[in-house]
Amino acid sequence: MRLRAVGFIAALLVAGCRPIDEVVARTSPPANSTTPIASAAPSATPPAVDFVLQEYPVTRGQGPHDVAPARDGGVWYTAQLSGELGWLDPKFGITKSIKLGEKSAPHGVIVGSDGAPWVTDGGLNAIVRVDPVTSEVKRFPLPADRPYVNLNTAVFDRDGRTLWFTGQQGVFGRLDTQTGTMAVFDAPRGAGPYGIAICPDGEIYYASLAGSYVGRIVKETGQAVVLSPPTTGQGARRVWCDSKSRVWVSEWNAGQLARYDGTSWKEWMLAGRGPEPYAVYVDDADVVWISEWNANALVRFDPATETFVARVHPARNANVRQLLGRHGEIWGAMSGQDKLVVARPAG
Repeated sequence: MRLRAVGFIAALLVAGCRPIDEVVARTSPPANSTTPIASAAPSATPPAVDFVLQEYPVTRGQGPHDVAPARDGGVWYTAQLSGELGWLDPKFGITKSIKLGEKSAPHGVIVGSDGAPWVTDGGLNAIVRVDPVTSEVKRFPLPADRPYVNLNTAVFDRDGRTLWFTGQQGVFGRLDTQTGTMAVFDAPRGAGPYGIAICPDGEIYYASLAGSYVGRIVKETGQAVVLSPPTTGQGARRVWCDSKSRVWVSEWNAGQLARYDGTSWKEWMLAGRGPEPYAVYVDDADVVWISEWNANALVRFDPATETFVARVHPARNANVRQLLGRHGEIWGAMSGQDKLVVARPAG
């Protein structure tokens, strides 16, 4: 483990953040859409930006990829380029890093019911647990007949012991974290499984970027039901669930936000030319958050009013990937700038 004090810059570029003061509006659907895309009526008065961004530098060259708020008030993050798991103390700007092993290239990180960070490590082709107290690293390698699955993201089932994960090479799987038993299943349509999430009703969904669909995992059989958003080739990248078990999807190729309510779909186009929504996260107030690469912004979507508000990062190519949060905070990793970022309510 190595500890590094990062100068806690008071401004941390917050003052440099500027809003995109516009409500997203689209009057016509893309040509390949089978159903109309929702439009939000333009507002004569731009909506007030109700959140601010704060950035925290981490060790240069780490390439932070995903984040997960820690129980101790800190934030875990995967340092994909340096093969480490990092931890940030937002109060003092202090970071520490834990080496995960030779050839490590961690992608996702979540916190389990045991309070420990669990990592999907594509370089190690393993699920990795790091003890939050001792920093002990425990690896759960994938079966020998699955030599490289390009591990992506994980989520825990409601039992707190079963971890479900995705691999972009065309698989999803589960790990019994108490026994170490692992099963890996072939996904429909081959390559593509990416983001994964669990809904309050216990259903687990994953997004297939290459396959352009959302899969609902049938836990009893290891199969997946294909759910196709209205827009063909939309590039479903990440998924999240709200309190009503509705599934929200970031459509990378189509530049849209989608919602599946169990029977039907609805899609909204993001603002600007060529939007690229990467991650999607729903907070505890059922507000939807999106990391938008082309606009270099963090976007807040209010489902009640169907309006978007965005904050642009002060420097180019923030490249925020996964989003996760806790009450009053939405965290992301700025992979393009070796920083973490948090959105908090203004005022």
